[in-house]
Amino acid sequence: MTSVLIFGASGFLGTQVRRAIEADADVVCPSRTDCDLTTCTLGELRELVGSVRPAAVVCCAGATSGTATELLLGNAIVAAKLVDAVAATAPRARLVRLGSAAEYGPIPFGASVDEDATTKPVSDYGISQATATRLIEVAAAAGRVDSVVLRVFNPIGPGLPPTTLLGRAAALLARLAPDDSLRTGPLDAYRDFVDVRDVAAAVRAAVTIKAPRARILNIASGRAVSVRDVLRQLIETSGLQVQIVEDQPPSPRTASVDWVRADISRAASVLDWTPAHALSDSIRAVWSAAALDLAGLSPSRPGRTSGMQAPVPGMQKEEQLT
Repeated sequence: MTSVLIFGASGFLGTQVRRAIEADADVVCPSRTDCDLTTCTLGELRELVGSVRPAAVVCCAGATSGTATELLLGNAIVAAKLVDAVAATAPRARLVRLGSAAEYGPIPFGASVDEDATTKPVSDYGISQATATRLIEVAAAAGRVDSVVLRVFNPIGPGLPPTTLLGRAAALLARLAPDDSLRTGPLDAYRDFVDVRDVAAAVRAAVTIKAPRARILNIASGRAVSVRDVLRQLIETSGLQVQIVEDQPPSPRTASVDWVRADISRAASVLDWTPAHALSDSIRAVWSAAALDLAGLSPSRPGRTSGMQAPVPGMQKEEQLT
């Protein structure tokens, strides 16, 4: 059985990726204590990759928030390190990295963006992801690595962390009473939500496919849905009668992007992959996980950033969601 080296295997995406791959391969999943990609030296990373001799290296790790320096370090510099380490010690290994829809920047309303579109990121996060993708793309073109970059759009599903709008909404709803309120930023945007389990299936396909005809692939549902509608579906699933109050500042990561929808035909052609989970299934999974967490029946996820505060007596009638 071949070995697959997975970085970030305890995170939201990485947990599902590990589960999808471990049925067919021996997975090696170093923790951040074993190897922190942001602080390790190139020599240390080369030693780790060389000791595993993997058939594939999958990077689910990355920074989603922080300063421009922190985002570039956690995404672009980490990608450069992985390219150098894999090229030096495991040149035949498939390098799979999870990128982001934020690489594209604004998309014309009503349009579907394909992988040939010019990337025009408008946030530090998007710039860091686009730089990482470009580094890997150039290395692949030069024959240094055998790579596939999956541009993941808006992942949702079991384990969604409360650092995301919907994850935090679910966590708050799990402890609110009927007729309480959620305060949010503007919810006018449209997003392309894809189930994290479908993302994992795409990674599994990217690891195993031989000689892929394309190296950058959109992983999404191919549908744009109003964020407001998705939040309302989540509230309906919870069974609560909660009022949404949109009076908070927008997210700096996505404030200038009102519409996101992917063309996923290339992933279907190259990976023989299409999403299998309906949005309603994903929303139910998000709510079920939040309810289990509140009941103490779900083990805490390593590396998870809580983002939650303990309920404050007398302040439960209105919760802020940013």
